[in-house]
Amino acid sequence: MIAISLSVFLLASSMESGEEPALKEVFSEYFHMGAALGPSVLRQEVPEATLVVEKHFSSITPENDMKWERIHPQPGKYNFSLPDYLVNLGEKKQMFVVGHTLVWHNQTPAWVFHDEQGNLVSRDTLLARMREHIFTVMTRYQGKVHGYDVVNEAITDQGGLRESLWYKIIGDDYIEHAFRFAHEADPEAELYYNDFSLASPSKREGCIQLVKSLQSKGIHIDGVGMQGHYDMSYPDLKELEKSIVAYSELGVKVMITELDISVLPWPELAPGAEVTSRFKYRPELDPYKEDFPNSAQEELAGRYADMFRVFVKHADKISRITFWGVNDGTSWKNNFPVRGRTDFPLLFDRNYLCKPAFHAVIATAINQAPPLPD
Repeated sequence: MIAISLSVFLLASSMESGEEPALKEVFSEYFHMGAALGPSVLRQEVPEATLVVEKHFSSITPENDMKWERIHPQPGKYNFSLPDYLVNLGEKKQMFVVGHTLVWHNQTPAWVFHDEQGNLVSRDTLLARMREHIFTVMTRYQGKVHGYDVVNEAITDQGGLRESLWYKIIGDDYIEHAFRFAHEADPEAELYYNDFSLASPSKREGCIQLVKSLQSKGIHIDGVGMQGHYDMSYPDLKELEKSIVAYSELGVKVMITELDISVLPWPELAPGAEVTSRFKYRPELDPYKEDFPNSAQEELAGRYADMFRVFVKHADKISRITFWGVNDGTSWKNNFPVRGRTDFPLLFDRNYLCKPAFHAVIATAINQAPPLPD
């Protein structure tokens, strides 16, 4: 068991030196450990963030700056500044760089779908715009961005296709075209389908059918990204494990792509990551505004440990774990789905110091994870 002995060695060495072990080294025999980076981190404006990223992560993803509204805000106008920072950092530190995202119904400018009079464009026009965008981005970073979330969040919670403007204008084959264009633009890049709630049975079945449909038509797809926007009760660990196994059995890689574990209560029963979900602020929904007690720290650490036991158990199926952000202070969960709350969903606190959850995650690499209880 090379990974276990290496993890033990790294942990023992770090304890002797008084430094915390590097996530990317402890998990190097399992999967890439990654983080999504925002503008201040990409520009290296926060030295503490730069140190954490370079020490702990072997993969990086732009949190927002390769989404269409940022990188291609107007016809014929591209903003490559921040993606260039990402790629340069990846090359400098030999990281696995992921592009996020090429085709999504959110954070896409209105001009993409409309003509100058405000009418919806034709199928052919939208396909041409999709192709031009994909080719422009991917050819610029060919050989430098190693994988892409080609299509993001196209499946409903019930397992059908979301009736986005991509779907309404092009038809249900828009996903096929996106993957074909991406493979033509950079045949060496890995191509992924990425979505939230993919541990839920109905959505899992929809994703399985989508991947099978692409494969049956000879369309290149390398992996499924399971967005890990989780909380203290969702997902059920058995369903999470079932999903990892089910996607792997399709012959594709599995990734946990946007991992954070919220400690805050949800305003409604069903958690998820639908970005249009917004709820009014209420004090009872923000219980840790003044203090995050040790008891809550321990609960979060236990939840992370439970998750990573599943991930380590299925490390032969998982190629990457990417945390959605670097530290608690910059996490989007402070504003979703209730703006202005104080959340603690990541492994590093607001001062970029390791939390108990960090040490709980590290500990899972030392021993093989036991089977989930019946």
